[in-house]
Amino acid sequence: MQMTQPPPKTVPLPLTQKISILMPAYNEAAVITPSVNETISTLDEFGWDYEVVVIDDGSMDDTLDQLDILAKRHGRMLVVRNRENFGKGRALKKGFRSTQGDLVAFLDCDMDLHPDQVKTLYEIMQREKADVVIGSKFHPESRVDYPWHRRIISTTYFFFVKMLFGLPIRDTQTGLKLFKREVLSRVFPRMLVKRYAYDLELLALAHHWGYRIVQAPITLETKRYQNRIRPIDILHTFWDTLAVWYRMHVLRWYDRKTVEQ
Repeated sequence: MQMTQPPPKTVPLPLTQKISILMPAYNEAAVITPSVNETISTLDEFGWDYEVVVIDDGSMDDTLDQLDILAKRHGRMLVVRNRENFGKGRALKKGFRSTQGDLVAFLDCDMDLHPDQVKTLYEIMQREKADVVIGSKFHPESRVDYPWHRRIISTTYFFFVKMLFGLPIRDTQTGLKLFKREVLSRVFPRMLVKRYAYDLELLALAHHWGYRIVQAPITLETKRYQNRIRPIDILHTFWDTLAVWYRMHVLRWYDRKTVEQ
């Protein structure tokens, strides 16, 4: 795989902080080895105290075999496995339980978003005193290359989410996000969505509980987007989004004292 963005001059995290990178993977045998190697190489260039946690979400190809080889090679890498494919939300939730970082970043393993961009999110988190920073395709400084039909879907979903939740962001779906640990420690135990609208549920809860969320510019170079969207996925995403709204604003479920494990 050709990586198009070499790491720039580094800006280390404060010495008291460690960052955990969560990378969910499902049937990613074609890309997982170069993706993990590139991520670790980039973080080494930064000079950060880090760990990379890759969650194999029940892959049926040899993704897990490659991950086991990589984990033996890289001392700062950990592999977590789901025996079945439960969805990206549940994979991230499970992977988080194995992390130790003060900051936690979500990063897709397909390299549509280069790991170098985690540095931008961190700089914005520090400057804006944010609790959550998300990569946004709609940021005015973003450079994106993805199909027109995805743009239409993303724009439609933005207005839908804005109407229901009033989030101060335009893009909930991009796979690059950075959190202070306390945010995920509070939000993950309450989350129910495992597959489709998990991004929305996570960010809606963070906003509902008063955490500061800001957006960051990204460079998105799509390699496999065209093959990933199905009409049924769109329907499930909108349905799960309505379910989150119902639990939050009608049932007030998220504010109850008992916690869903």
